[in-house]
Amino acid sequence: MKIAVISDIHANTLALEEVLKEIKKLKADKIFCLGDILMAGYDPNGTAELILNLNNLEIIQGNTDNMVANFNFELLEKAKKKAPCMGYALEDDLKIINEKYKDFVRNLPQKKYVEVNGLKIELVHGSPRQQDENIYPSLALDEVEEMVKNSDASLILCGHTHLPCGYALNSGKTVVNVGSVGRSMTQDRMPNWAMLEISDDGTFQIEHKITKYDNKKVSEIISQRGFLHADDLAKMYV
Repeated sequence: MKIAVISDIHANTLALEEVLKEIKKLKADKIFCLGDILMAGYDPNGTAELILNLNNLEIIQGNTDNMVANFNFELLEKAKKKAPCMGYALEDDLKIINEKYKDFVRNLPQKKYVEVNGLKIELVHGSPRQQDENIYPSLALDEVEEMVKNSDASLILCGHTHLPCGYALNSGKTVVNVGSVGRSMTQDRMPNWAMLEISDDGTFQIEHKITKYDNKKVSEIISQRGFLHADDLAKMYV
């Protein structure tokens, strides 16, 4: 079975469209989406509609989905202080996101187990123990082991950091961060995702993928949104 794994779309419909074209070309049987669909991009409603129309989808909630779904003013002020461009993006996004999409992400699980051909997989956004915990490249193996020690899965798939990486742990578990479709933090700023292939006996291989798209165009659109610090957010795309 071939499974495309995507995460951190961040309302970037153009990037998602290009990735979905490649997923279709590669004939994936399923798609796993690890959250962060709506916030801090340019087209939250369009992105959500694309996701909702996918077939054979397993999806969980990301930390920014949680922020949109469970918004309050205390959360907003904290976000503005911690990362102004994200906080002001959230404030502006809330004016345009359709209520049905807020309800959609509100009702998503924060993590879930999926079993394919006997392989137990855990889908998480940050880590198995915390929705916004960072599994970065170059962590010590014992740090990653601690993060996933309570997971019953052989394969843990995550996102959140916008930087792809992977770990083969001494416990026998494999942890793969698939990066970000919508706002990649790799040097070229191109969408990152992964293709997982699972054999009938449960053995698997996973390959990181990069898809090209017009990131400069998206940066310009975001800059034109006009909210405070929109230019700072736009610079993250190029």
